Amino acid sequence: MQKSENIIKAINKNVRSSPRKVSLVLDYIRGKKADIAIRDLEFTRKRIAKDVSKTVKSAVANAENNYQFDIDQLFIKEAYVGKSLVMKRFRPRAKGRASPIKKPFSRITIVLEERKEKKDGPKN
Repeated sequence: MQKSENIIKAINKNVRSSPRKVSLVLDYIRGKKADIAIRDLEFTRKRIAKDVSKTVKSAVANAENNYQFDIDQLFIKEAYVGKSLVMKRFRPRAKGRASPIKKPFSRITIVLEERKEKKDGPKN
C-alpha cells in the first residue's frame, strides 16, 4: 500500500441539522489545514460547528492511527454534506386540520490529504 493512494475519510451519519445549514460551515473550512480548521470551528457561532469539528477530529485520528500520516501536513481536500433520513411530524392547526413538519438529518463527509511542503533554500 502506498500513502498517496489512501483516502482518509470520516463520515458522520444522522446529524440533526439540515444539509443547507451544515453546508455553510463546510464551505468555511474546505481547503484549510486540519489543525487550523479545528481551531476555526471552535470559534464559529453556529451550533452545527461542534458536530463538524467532531468529524474533522475523527478523520485526523483515522489518518494518524490507520495510515501513519503526519498530522501537521494534513489538509481538508473535500468537505461535503448529503441528505440523510427525514423525520415527519404533524402539528395541529385550526379547524381540525394538521400540517406536516419535516425534521431533516444530514450526513457529513470529510476527506483529508497529506500535503508535502517544499523546502527551498534561502532566497537571495
